[in-house]
Amino acid sequence: QVQFVESGGGLVQPGGSLRLSCAASGMLLSIYSMGYYRQAPGKQRELVAGIASNGRTTYADSVKGRFTISRDNTKKTVYLQMSSLKPEDTAVYYCNTVPPGRVPSSWGQGTQVTVSS
Repeated sequence: QVQFVESGGGLVQPGGSLRLSCAASGMLLSIYSMGYYRQAPGKQRELVAGIASNGRTTYADSVKGRFTISRDNTKKTVYLQMSSLKPEDTAVYYCNTVPPGRVPSSWGQGTQVTVSS
């Protein structure tokens, strides 16, 4: 059974940094494009960063230059380094394949990121 377990969220002041981790199990991580998604209250879930199996990365315009996605296939983990955080980055962050549903799985519980002074 495929599972995604996100961690590393928390409360941070504007301008601060956080590093999220996503541990994947039950799948061969290396062959899939992976991404971090976020969902803010009252908004739809959106893809903010993706990383292909060859390491190529893509970012939403809203996070470009501030977020960095990476992967360690041996550890079956995907990371999201977030810097220069803004209040509008406040959301629950999830990881999944890109596009989601490429492997039979449910969304993980996500990790809450709150940017506030």
